[in-house]
Amino acid sequence: MQINTQSFVRAIGLSVAALVALPSGVMAQAWPQRTVTLIVSQAAGASPDVMARLIADRLSVALKQGVIVENKPGGANVVGAVAAARAAPDGQTFFFATSAALVTNPYMMKSIPYDPVNDYAPVALVTRSSQLMVVHPSVKANTVAELIALEKATPGKFSIGVDSPRSLAGITAQAFNKQAGTKLVLVPYPNINSGVQDTLAGRLEVGIFSVSIVEALIADGKLRALASLANKRVGALPNVPTAAETLPGFDLSGWFMVMAPAGTPKEIITAMNQALDGATKDEKIRTMAPKLGFEMDPAGVASPEAAAAFLKEQLALWARTTKDLGIEAQ
Repeated sequence: MQINTQSFVRAIGLSVAALVALPSGVMAQAWPQRTVTLIVSQAAGASPDVMARLIADRLSVALKQGVIVENKPGGANVVGAVAAARAAPDGQTFFFATSAALVTNPYMMKSIPYDPVNDYAPVALVTRSSQLMVVHPSVKANTVAELIALEKATPGKFSIGVDSPRSLAGITAQAFNKQAGTKLVLVPYPNINSGVQDTLAGRLEVGIFSVSIVEALIADGKLRALASLANKRVGALPNVPTAAETLPGFDLSGWFMVMAPAGTPKEIITAMNQALDGATKDEKIRTMAPKLGFEMDPAGVASPEAAAAFLKEQLALWARTTKDLGIEAQ
């Protein structure tokens, strides 16, 4: 049997042209055709990594395809952020992005090798990670208002433990001082567990720690929680008020957003958003999230457009906050 070479080449050309001409929605219907990677910019075993793996497990079921977590820690989230930004925009790689990577780094570092707005396409705001202001039981303050009054009566007497002056906790402490008119002395702890131990021992009067680190200590009465530093009360501690209930508008929290490399087809972003919505409603994830210090929206994840609007608001918030505090990028 002889093959007409010209006819064969022409047929191949027409087939390729037809594939290229397919509406992007049709191409997205076939997505994903192989294992999807979720980049996490923290080390394996950390709370964000555990949360990402829980979500990846449920996504595998929803997408009928494997979803793996690839840890790329280092450089204050920069290593993972760059890897995600440079990934092919084909819907096979996503970034489990921290608020530090997207809105803190741009105002803390003079130069970062990625653009949080132009290098990614927001897919969904997945979860928040609240911070708590706690005090040693010997501190005669049961509320934020009482702490403010106590500190103003003895300015500079109280120290507040944070992991770094330029971290979320450090910026939060400085913003609190600014808005409350207090002079809590920042004490940085590169190993935040040391800060917790010093607070437990009474060597440190006040601390800002994530919920997952101190929740059990609060339950045991070893530390007293004064406030959540986000604009919502923590689901696991509904009786702990927010700082905003005393200081209107106060809202600084960590959060995680799934991002796609810029240029990823919109249909794939929509499909991933819907898969995340279903995955994060899973009972196991809803049960584990508070234990890891994360808050899930009861309604599920909002649209990619809502995620983009949230990111814009957060960038504006950090621009205002760092300007008000006189913090410059280094």
